[in-house]
Amino acid sequence: MEATKERARKQGYVETLFGRRIHFPDINSKNPQLRGFKERAAINAPIQGSAADIIRRAMVRMEDALRGARLDAQMLLQVHDELIFEAPKSQVEKTIRVATRVMEAAPAPALTLKVPLKVDARAADNWDEAH
Repeated sequence: MEATKERARKQGYVETLFGRRIHFPDINSKNPQLRGFKERAAINAPIQGSAADIIRRAMVRMEDALRGARLDAQMLLQVHDELIFEAPKSQVEKTIRVATRVMEAAPAPALTLKVPLKVDARAADNWDEAH
């Protein structure tokens, strides 16, 4: 964490695993409260930013994967690290398999994670019931 803060202080930004930069122009502020806030944000940004990059990569690939599998499912919504779909009941299980495969493979080929990316998918009539 100290190395991340120091890098952010020197460079003015941190990077996600995919190399996307997140800038922190006030990280060297003389105001200790503002500086502390920016340092904490700089530690969190590579983690949250990398997760956001992964879900975006999955979203970009999802439509082609669903159509390629001849599914009528529609991706409706993203909520943090979740994707919400609507699918005919007869296609729910196949939609889950395709969506899971796309999401788990989202970092590739740009990045190989040291730990497997596991997706927890389930079907429900509404978002509340899915939790």
